[in-house]
Amino acid sequence: MTKTEKHHKALIAIRITLAAVMFTHGAARISYGTVGGFGDFLGSQGIPLGFFVAWGITLFEVIGSVLLAVGFYIWIIALVFALQLAIGIGLVHYSEGWFVVGHGRNGMEFSFLLIASLVAVAYANYKK
Repeated sequence: MTKTEKHHKALIAIRITLAAVMFTHGAARISYGTVGGFGDFLGSQGIPLGFFVAWGITLFEVIGSVLLAVGFYIWIIALVFALQLAIGIGLVHYSEGWFVVGHGRNGMEFSFLLIASLVAVAYANYKK
């Protein structure tokens, strides 16, 4: 196996892992029945029609992650996920600091890692 083939396989593994992480965000919200609460939170942050936005985000996480995993619209979906996570940092995580656990709670380090990974996947799959 050439170095290029190894890089390609590693990128696929990262893409599928990212898809699995994003899928669990939406699937858990549906499974636990917390989409409405998410919508209430979004509304409290000044986002109009929070309930519908919450469902849109949740469905995109579920459907978009499946498309990402199988390789459809990779760079677009990855960038939308990165934007979603960046907004999440602004709304929730930034005020909590850097660390998710340990020296802090609910910080932005995990979202930052996901964003960097998603942008790398988008860049690697962008076709001019």
